Amino acid sequence: MRAPVDTIPAPPFPRTLQWINVATLRMDKQRGRPVLIEFFDVCRVHSLRTLPYVKAWHERYEEDGLRVISVHAPGFPPSFEEDVVRASVERLGIAHPVALDSRFELWREYGNEGWPARYLFTPQQRLHEFHYGQGAYAETELAIQELLGVEREPLAVLRPQDEPDAQLLLPTPDQPGAWSGPYEAGAVWAVLEGAGTATVNGRELAIGFTGVHPLVEHALHTAGVLELEVGPGLTCHAIQFEAGLA
Repeated sequence: MRAPVDTIPAPPFPRTLQWINVATLRMDKQRGRPVLIEFFDVCRVHSLRTLPYVKAWHERYEEDGLRVISVHAPGFPPSFEEDVVRASVERLGIAHPVALDSRFELWREYGNEGWPARYLFTPQQRLHEFHYGQGAYAETELAIQELLGVEREPLAVLRPQDEPDAQLLLPTPDQPGAWSGPYEAGAVWAVLEGAGTATVNGRELAIGFTGVHPLVEHALHTAGVLELEVGPGLTCHAIQFEAGLA
């Protein structure tokens, strides 16, 4: 979505932010190049769905001048652990700079309201385009190209759910803890801390890292029942549901 005016300035990075993959960055030092800011959480499936596009934009446009910065704002207890975030950044193959906004300082400066959220700034550090949630990937990429003065075929969508005209149905709301029960969704995920074995509808699932893990996946929006048992060494902080295709 295009910014309503072209006078909204890019907030500076708080000095207390810690960084991954790069030394400390200053927003004012990025003047002269477009900057894409993406708020995300390594324990949130919606963030993981947008991440491949963000990584690809970094790879496709860094040499043209684009600066991509992911801002990690924690939404679950494990997300507050710096070691968990650093391990996740490595495991997920994130090569661009990541800022750790554990105190939500930059989040408040942006007036941000959820995950994921992305903001594209002009070389003059004015807000050019923004988007909340998943989707609008071609729209953002074309805006990046506009600011860089390049023309390329935008990335192909990675999933049918990412198509601009995809018809998605509202899923069951996320549930706290090791929840079991009936649901309607396209997929079910769990925020799991530690290592061990979880049993999902009678099927054993080996968990080897702290993060968000897929439990059940459907081709379409489906009514089902989740039966989850969490074994020793694991803590389940939440169950997340994804929207499914109609």
